[in-house]
Amino acid sequence: MNGRLNWTMAFISVAAALLGACQSSAPPPTEMSRTSLQTAPADLQLICANAAAKSAGTESTKILPMGSRQIDAATYGVDLDASGRKFTCVVDNNGTVRSVTPA
Repeated sequence: MNGRLNWTMAFISVAAALLGACQSSAPPPTEMSRTSLQTAPADLQLICANAAAKSAGTESTKILPMGSRQIDAATYGVDLDASGRKFTCVVDNNGTVRSVTPA
């Protein structure tokens, strides 16, 4: 039994050493796209996807939001892909679509 305990302790020590080697001590970057720009909330991106589907004459399930950005305090721009066709949607905080244009 003592041999089994020694083997278990050795295994735990090696596992802890390996896991410790995988951790990074570098601080996280501060200038990533998620931290430097405010993205549109998911519900507003879906509203834009539905509006783009109508403009493209396709189902909303075929529209993918590819990116978004805050334009001003109350408005967002959402970039969309409709099976290879690109659209840009402008939507406000209330969910009102201001425009959907081919990009």
